[in-house]
Amino acid sequence: MSTDTNAPARHMSIIDAICVVAAIVVGSMVFMAPKIVALNTSGPLEMMLTWVAGGFFCLCGALCYAELATAYPKIGGEYVYITRAFGRMTGFGFVWARATVIQTGSIAMLAYVFGSYAAGELNMGTNGPMIMAILATVVLTILNIIGLRPEKWILNTLTIAKIIGVLAIAAVGLLASSHAAAVPTTAPAGAGNSGAIGLAMVFVLLTYGGWNEAAYIAGELKGKRRNMLWVLVGSIVLITVIYLLINLAYLRMLGFEGMRQSDSLATDAVKNALGEWGNHGSIAVTILVAVSALAGMDGCMFTGSRAICALGEDYTAFRPLGKWHGKFKTPTNALIVQSAIAAVLIILPSLGWGIGKLVGSGFRTAADYTAPVFWTFLLLTGISLIVLRYKDPDCERPFRVPGYPLTIILFVAMCGYMLYSAIAWTKTGALIGLGVLLAGLPVYLALGRKPSES
Repeated sequence: MSTDTNAPARHMSIIDAICVVAAIVVGSMVFMAPKIVALNTSGPLEMMLTWVAGGFFCLCGALCYAELATAYPKIGGEYVYITRAFGRMTGFGFVWARATVIQTGSIAMLAYVFGSYAAGELNMGTNGPMIMAILATVVLTILNIIGLRPEKWILNTLTIAKIIGVLAIAAVGLLASSHAAAVPTTAPAGAGNSGAIGLAMVFVLLTYGGWNEAAYIAGELKGKRRNMLWVLVGSIVLITVIYLLINLAYLRMLGFEGMRQSDSLATDAVKNALGEWGNHGSIAVTILVAVSALAGMDGCMFTGSRAICALGEDYTAFRPLGKWHGKFKTPTNALIVQSAIAAVLIILPSLGWGIGKLVGSGFRTAADYTAPVFWTFLLLTGISLIVLRYKDPDCERPFRVPGYPLTIILFVAMCGYMLYSAIAWTKTGALIGLGVLLAGLPVYLALGRKPSES
């Protein structure tokens, strides 16, 4: 362990790192996105192929990230690569976007998912979801601050529990007698239009979204640099298998048309599969969704704070954000600031005066304003690999992307297509995300010009 009290500790095993990624990726979206994907594909085969394609494209991306993460094993992840390739202003814009739109928006969305389920079970009334969401944010922030060892065990436990839960639903669906006929089979008007495959892929890849967070663990991963390859590839393979199994289970329990019409896929599927025991199964699903949201929040807090911390290490005005706690070895200030922003996003829709209507809330709205910004920077990260091979040819690269340049071209093309699709389908939502991103420009011009002195 480093003797520098302001340095991160290398404390994470490959399994720990995969748990962080799985905690972020395998979340509440796996219970929501399959319906949207089914509505925008023409049949079961096309629907399943979109999930396979999502896994393949993410694998291409994981290989690209593996080269970057092993060449630059820093805590800042994409911030490090984008800054090296395109300059400090672009790097600052990336962290600003993560802090104000991407990561904090994800934390707030997951907090509300947890809050809605928890408040519903406790009959807490109208403000219950917000109260439980804030409470979850505060508790998880404290756990992230007080130390690496307890936080790591909590995150691993939550992640393993939700993976077991999702696989249990898949097992019930694949092994139990099919009850798909019990679900109405009248498709919604306009459903099944394969011309909307772009929107289907937006939500498939949004559901896969988060695998790239492994890059933020590079500075805390034990062992050889090349271990990042196994973290990234292992995560993608695990997640793809889980998604294929759960979608096959939905198909078997509900049928394709049933998936399109269900407002609660997992609950309806379990009820159909278990018959008279379905009510007990629906309670288990409720608990699973809540646990999934908590694990996702925890993972997002962990990786999101590392990017903010990296910004603090590079700029004088933000230097307090780069401090690591001498005893706990955690980026305390970055965690507090990140959670404060997330808390504001949680509270805003509940303030009244039309604010909730203006900013929106919920799964679809969050996707609308985060997806275009997310894909913009994922595209830049892919391009940065090519740029850095030319700008930094002498850098040691323990792993090089196989199939270069085809693998990188496929990843960059996917990001470009997804950016186009996200803008085309979100329209106004994309403008909100862009507006927040541009708001960071005057902040950079005022405070971010001079790098801090180490």
